[in-house]
Amino acid sequence: MPSISSRLPAPSLALFCKVVDNYGDIGICWRLARQLWHEHGVQVTLWVDDLASFRRICPEVDPQAALQQVQGVRVRHWAGQEGAYGPDEVADIVIEFFAVDPPPGYVAAMAERRPRPVWFNLEGLSAEEWVEGCHRLPSMHPRLKLTKHFFFPGFTAKTGGLLHEAGLDEARAAFQADRAALAAFLGRFGVTAAEIEALKVSLFCYPHAPVAELLHAWEHGQEPVLCLVPEGVAAAAVEALLGAPGRAGAHAARGALTLRVLPFVPQPDYDRLLWACDLNVVRGEDSFVRAQWADRPFVWHIYPQDENLHHKKLRAFLGRYAVGLDALADFSLGWNGATAVDSWPAAWDALRPTLPRIVARAAAWREEVLAHGDLATQLLEFARALETGAENPV
Repeated sequence: MPSISSRLPAPSLALFCKVVDNYGDIGICWRLARQLWHEHGVQVTLWVDDLASFRRICPEVDPQAALQQVQGVRVRHWAGQEGAYGPDEVADIVIEFFAVDPPPGYVAAMAERRPRPVWFNLEGLSAEEWVEGCHRLPSMHPRLKLTKHFFFPGFTAKTGGLLHEAGLDEARAAFQADRAALAAFLGRFGVTAAEIEALKVSLFCYPHAPVAELLHAWEHGQEPVLCLVPEGVAAAAVEALLGAPGRAGAHAARGALTLRVLPFVPQPDYDRLLWACDLNVVRGEDSFVRAQWADRPFVWHIYPQDENLHHKKLRAFLGRYAVGLDALADFSLGWNGATAVDSWPAAWDALRPTLPRIVARAAAWREEVLAHGDLATQLLEFARALETGAENPV
């Protein structure tokens, strides 16, 4: 089989994804798979164990299909395929997302394949300094003649960058400059012309976020706020405010607050939702990255970890992003339970006046991070360097 470098731009790639965080894991892998195909011509097979969650962000997915083609990507239901594989079934590049183990028979076939595939463990995103020292490090298989390399997304030149498609910034800027397009998009969810003039907030968080307290602050505040929340998110607080089940399409006005429950939407529409709002509360990794491309203020609800390790990760990011934005840092730490908040109305009143400054920071941050390149391109360039025996550019 010819080398990766000689057959570019169309190598084959297998991406293994197990859904842990409902939508974050598959969200990242689906964006990566689409970009690798559409921009780089890579023949991608995406192995996914939970097609039902996948379908909520990509309605074209058939949750009953063992194998299907979706937007140019071969999607394979990962459902215990533990049998033997031939070397010809192995892709040129193999990526396991967040340390999931491919089927043992597949790994054994990787060792038999000539040339052996380039093998990556695509890690989770962190702003911590130690990531720079681990990015691109090799790890030898304990039994087989295989080497896996760690690939860390990140925010600096010593990491693998972030997922960012070509043309994304231009599409965002055009949408945000077109008030008719923005109104038409939000109108699909029942948002009225009057509500569009309010402060628009998208809310996507984990169940333990202090949502009820924040909704109460908005309800009793002086400024009209429109809160747009996906169905099933913050269900208890949303249903308490609605006085009814929080199904898609439900809405209520309480004081200065109007709340609308949205259906889950395909990823391109979620991007538009972030672009349309004045503040985005996001969670996990996928929506966190997309919020950084929206040129809007955002508050990150980080995925919880044992022993509160996620608080350290949160502080590392805020230490890079929120320099001079103390109200944003304080609000974010409180939102994640890293610090105590005596009064959520006071925390909101401190954050609200700083939103214009955060907008300016968002634009500068976007340029700063993108100067290092996007993740998909960096990953392929590193794969080529490994395959050709070039020096590892750590």
